[in-house]
Amino acid sequence: MEIILQILIDGLVIGAFYSLVALGYTMVYGIIKLLNFAHGDLYMMGAFIGFTFLSIFTGDGGVNTGLLGVGIVFIGTMVIVGLIGMGVERIAYRPLLLAPRLSILITAIGVSLSLEYTSMIGWGASYKVYPIKLPNDGLQILGTQISFAQIGMILLSALLMLGLRLFIDKTIYGKAMRAIALDQSACSLMGVNVHKIIALTFFIGASLAAGAGIMSGVYYGTINFMMGFIIGLKAFTAAVLGGIGNITGAMLGGLVLGILEAFGTFYLGGSWKDVLAFGILILFLVFKPTGILGAKEMERM
Repeated sequence: MEIILQILIDGLVIGAFYSLVALGYTMVYGIIKLLNFAHGDLYMMGAFIGFTFLSIFTGDGGVNTGLLGVGIVFIGTMVIVGLIGMGVERIAYRPLLLAPRLSILITAIGVSLSLEYTSMIGWGASYKVYPIKLPNDGLQILGTQISFAQIGMILLSALLMLGLRLFIDKTIYGKAMRAIALDQSACSLMGVNVHKIIALTFFIGASLAAGAGIMSGVYYGTINFMMGFIIGLKAFTAAVLGGIGNITGAMLGGLVLGILEAFGTFYLGGSWKDVLAFGILILFLVFKPTGILGAKEMERM
């Protein structure tokens, strides 16, 4: 029982990271039916920008930042990467909204490579050790040691997801996003600034990915410029698993994938975790492409 609970907690932490990144995929797809395969690299950018600011604060000549300082770095990094996401939308995707889907896919791959190798040039190709470490102590629950780091990661991820859910449901901008997802042309005729809402969607998705990137760096302790590639694919898997275009589905899909991956790693070995994740993606694409919460759509030809 203790082992199962420990695996479950580990899976929830991993799944929380997947969920935050998957939200960006599903929000953008829900609005403009675009699969932004460069999204995982915004997660990586968040980890590196957070690393830079935390290194300045805690390195030689810096200050010993406390929880408030870490919070400021966290929010500031989310804003910066959100603006990068808006820039990507404006420069790379907006001119191609009416272009064939293949053109946008190729552009997304180009943006991904540009972000990766710009980061490699700026920060180097070697692994970086995050400048702050989380305490190892925690709580004993049902005979299982659960660290404060794990509790903090799960709670912070839940807070971000709850904030997004409230934003989508309660604010005028969230309602505009939902309206555009239903009928972009009608929204434009009604005076909604469609491009502004699309840019805001990219900002929010990129910000959440950046938050996950910082949390991952703090939790695992190391980062590198290729870290966004695999998690981008797994977050896409989570979005498909939950039902791409469905906000709640992305959250659920990430958590389910994280838990399945944690159990698969324990019982099959770490070398099988990627095989398991992408095997789940293939199964869902073949047998249930709408995902767990996705609805079937009828399209008139």
